[in-house]
Amino acid sequence: MSTLAHTMMTAARPADSGLAGSGELDRYSYAEAPGVDRGASSAWDGDAELSRAGRRAAGSRGRGLHGQLVQQLGQMIVSGDLGADRPLVPEEIGQRFEVSRTVVRESLRVLEAKGLVSARPNVGTRVRPVSDWNLLDPDIIEWRAFGPQREDQRRELCELRWTIEPLAARLAAGHGREDVQQRLADMAEIMGHALTQGDSLTFSRADAEFHSLLLQVAGNRMLEHLSGIVSAALHVSGAPVSGCDRPTETGVGQHLRIVDAVGSGDAAGAEAAMRQLLITHPDVERVVPAPREH
Repeated sequence: MSTLAHTMMTAARPADSGLAGSGELDRYSYAEAPGVDRGASSAWDGDAELSRAGRRAAGSRGRGLHGQLVQQLGQMIVSGDLGADRPLVPEEIGQRFEVSRTVVRESLRVLEAKGLVSARPNVGTRVRPVSDWNLLDPDIIEWRAFGPQREDQRRELCELRWTIEPLAARLAAGHGREDVQQRLADMAEIMGHALTQGDSLTFSRADAEFHSLLLQVAGNRMLEHLSGIVSAALHVSGAPVSGCDRPTETGVGQHLRIVDAVGSGDAAGAEAAMRQLLITHPDVERVVPAPREH
């Protein structure tokens, strides 16, 4: 095993993915969450919709106050608990989640950059409609994947990956870079070893690195910009989006075929191998039929 492969295998096992699992946000009701004053009142207490969302979000404590609040409010908006045009009053948010006005202000700025909220003079901060969201943002992909829109998110990711990744494989094959081929081979090697060890976490991380690398070396800046989307899609647990999500010998073999095609400069072969990899998942088969044999 190469040095890079061994290093990634060693580092990946004990590490946490950093993504909240599907049950982590439900560990506590708001009143039971650590550090919460059970007797505290809030302007949100009389609103069943907001109270329900607040209770569900309050168990997420481990990202730092700023990151945690972004995560909580983002999930509440994407899930629909905070509907479009809903006013967000910083003072009420600060009281509800026991954070400072600075933390609230910075968190709302992050959400505004993602298109989830808008802040206007004399109007305040309000939730924006779905049509305004940056749906290519990795955080929003994650939040949608764990919310009521998870089936739409899965289908849309399948369609997007089917469109961009075969093209990226074709373009990457035209570059003939030995360092790229070696890194791709390392990732495939890690995946094969992880499969034999039953190490799904290492497998998924190597898989994400493999697909992200192809997009980064395609020689197209716009495709490179989309590498974060593919990584997010592959890292979101509980929302499989391709044949890569389940460690199998067939999947490893298909990745190796891509490596060989890229290394030999076989652009058509690399594209075909990627299409075959993505078509192995039944969700993709429903979206785009496999090409006919001639």
